[in-house]
Amino acid sequence: MSIPIAPPARAGFNFAVLRRNLPSLAGPSGFVLILAMVVVPLPAFGLDILFTFNICFGLMILLAALYTAKPTDFSSFPTLLLITTLLRLSLNVAAARVILLNGYEGSDAAGRVIESFGAFVIGGNYAVGIAVFAILVIINFVVITKGAGRIAEVAARFVLDGMPGKQMAIDADLNAGLINQEEATRRRQEVGREADFFGAMDGASKFVRGDAIAAVLILFINLVGGLIIGVWQHGLTIGEAAQTYTLLTIGDGLVAQIPALVISSAAGIVVSRVTTGADVGNQIVSQLAIFPKAWWLACGIVGLCGLVPGMPHLPFLFFSGLLGAAARWISREQARAAEAPPPPPPPVEPAEIDIGVVELVEPLEVQVGYRLVGLVSKDRDGGLLRRLRAVRRQVSRDFGFLVPVVHVRDNPDLKSTGYRILVYGVERAAGDVQPDRLLAMPSGKVLAEVQGLLTRDPVFGRPAHWILPAAADQARASGYTVFDAAVVMATHFERIVRDHIETLFGRTELDAVLAYLNKLIPKLVEELTPKLLPLTTVHSVLSSLLAEQVPIRDLRTIVGALIDGATTTQEPHALHEMVRLKLGGYIVQTVFGAVDELKVMALEPDLERLLQEVLRLSAGTGAFAVEPGLAGELRAAGAAAAARLEESAGVAALITRPELRELAAQLLRPLQPRIWVFSYPEIPPEKRIKVIELLGRPAGKPSDGD
Repeated sequence: MSIPIAPPARAGFNFAVLRRNLPSLAGPSGFVLILAMVVVPLPAFGLDILFTFNICFGLMILLAALYTAKPTDFSSFPTLLLITTLLRLSLNVAAARVILLNGYEGSDAAGRVIESFGAFVIGGNYAVGIAVFAILVIINFVVITKGAGRIAEVAARFVLDGMPGKQMAIDADLNAGLINQEEATRRRQEVGREADFFGAMDGASKFVRGDAIAAVLILFINLVGGLIIGVWQHGLTIGEAAQTYTLLTIGDGLVAQIPALVISSAAGIVVSRVTTGADVGNQIVSQLAIFPKAWWLACGIVGLCGLVPGMPHLPFLFFSGLLGAAARWISREQARAAEAPPPPPPPVEPAEIDIGVVELVEPLEVQVGYRLVGLVSKDRDGGLLRRLRAVRRQVSRDFGFLVPVVHVRDNPDLKSTGYRILVYGVERAAGDVQPDRLLAMPSGKVLAEVQGLLTRDPVFGRPAHWILPAAADQARASGYTVFDAAVVMATHFERIVRDHIETLFGRTELDAVLAYLNKLIPKLVEELTPKLLPLTTVHSVLSSLLAEQVPIRDLRTIVGALIDGATTTQEPHALHEMVRLKLGGYIVQTVFGAVDELKVMALEPDLERLLQEVLRLSAGTGAFAVEPGLAGELRAAGAAAAARLEESAGVAALITRPELRELAAQLLRPLQPRIWVFSYPEIPPEKRIKVIELLGRPAGKPSDGD
């Protein structure tokens, strides 16, 4: 059986590679050829080809500018403006060389294009040719280029001034969950491209202005130089030299200025665009066709002008008829569009689904009823989004890591004035607010009762009233504190975030914290993980600190304590207690402030012995086996003692033995007001401890003092 053998590939030029690389070679090759025209003499036929290409290139740029939907769609325009300017100047130099060297041979010495433009436009009258050239230069330089440059300058200034606001709007949409990260990145890049484009156009418009000035100077150089060379070197009479060199010079100037005028017009069209998503032709036609009354009015005015004695009747009446016919057609089309039913939506072709259809659970989410959607508006003064961002910023500063972004969405299943707060998809709180009223809560002694809807504060459950905004001053004078709906929701949101702060501290937040510390002290992070402790253990220790409302801002001390403790144990609970010992002074000052005496509660001796027995029985099990009835009684007694202690001392704190601290903290964690649990070694030696409550003491038994 024979096996076919493919013929060997022929060695030679790879045209596929050349075709792929042609676009990248176009720019450098074009610049090299443009610069070569300045140095290398060109024949007359070569000038014809290049002048024709210059005109075609200018028309292509003008048409592309007309069909762009927004200025940044033609972001290469400033560069093309420079290239076309260099091309015209190089052609002027090459044509000037040919005119001055060979102009004595006749009007076709510089090619048929220059001769044709000169003869056709000036019609044998050189003064007319100079006047036409001067008019073109004035139109290009004074009118189009100056106006386009001014528009580009103002647009660049406005775009740069508006960049911070646009960036903030993008961040607000991203924080509210209205757009995803990819869309936010695309919008930021679009804002950057817009600023770069108008800044480049502001500078590129100077190229056209300089080109117009150079064209005038080249005209005079060719005229004067041609007369001198024709008379002195080639023996022509002054009339012959003037006839020949004027024709060639005017033709050269016109064939260069017409593409310059086209490019300047394209620049003016690009920078004067107002972005609507349509090209210039569609914009003009669609917007003029909106107002048929304007067409009828123009028809009447032009028709009256045509009836005035002495006026040319036929042109005015002809255009009056055209305007009337157009107005009638526009009115009929608008009436037909208003009566016609909307077209059915196009059928949606079934497509394969991908992972994009899955909506991941957000770490923080606030869902609102439809009457509360107005609170989310970015334009609303003191709106909900701004307050939620402020809460997120403050909580991040307090606890030492960046709290995840909160997403606000409307939920049609909720009550119209209801809201709920979710943490990783789990509802943690819900409430009801009145967006058009204010919440009045009594603060101390109330002088007079306010009139409003009786309710309870969604955050703390205290009695309150929803009052009209006009009664706010009266309520404050009567001893009430007044809040709007956004403040109530933001306060509720802050409490939920603080109560579940350990849940919001995930692996992403841990990576960000360690990356930040690694920038400051790289050796410390390298020594900790993964050499001594895995990331899971570090995350467990930091989460347990946050669960007890201990900030992790002092990362140096925390990481140092973990490094010291990792040499003796890898158990997260033991490491947690070691870190607390290192942070003792910081935690005490965070809770009590800068005071010398700490007023606390302690465990009654019998309860302390009971908890020690529970601890002994739970050794090695990894969990505390506390009888449910005992746990309920302890929490009830703890809540009553905490309320009394907070009223007298301002802070509810319990002090106990080191081995019982974690057990007591777990038992008392759900209580409100919160009970801070310390061990004796965590208290700095310079602080005095005064025990004013005993947890577990029978009612009526006096306390033991300090």
